[in-house]
Amino acid sequence: MPKFEVKGHFLNDGKMRPFTKVVAAPSEKLAGEFTLATFGSKHRLERKYISIESVQGVDGN
Repeated sequence: MPKFEVKGHFLNDGKMRPFTKVVAAPSEKLAGEFTLATFGSKHRLERKYISIESVQGVDGN
C-alpha cells in the first residue's frame, strides 16, 4: 500500500500546533481521512480542530 505524508495543524492547549504524519493508504483522500480519525481517537479532537494543509506521496518503503 502506498505511503503518504500528511501535514497540517491541530488544536492543543488553545494553540494550533503543527504536525507531520506518514500513513499507509490507498489514496491521498483516504490518507487525510485516516489522519483525521487517528487524531480524533488519540487526542479526543473533533475534525473542526484539525486542519490538513497538504498530502503528498512518499517514495521508498
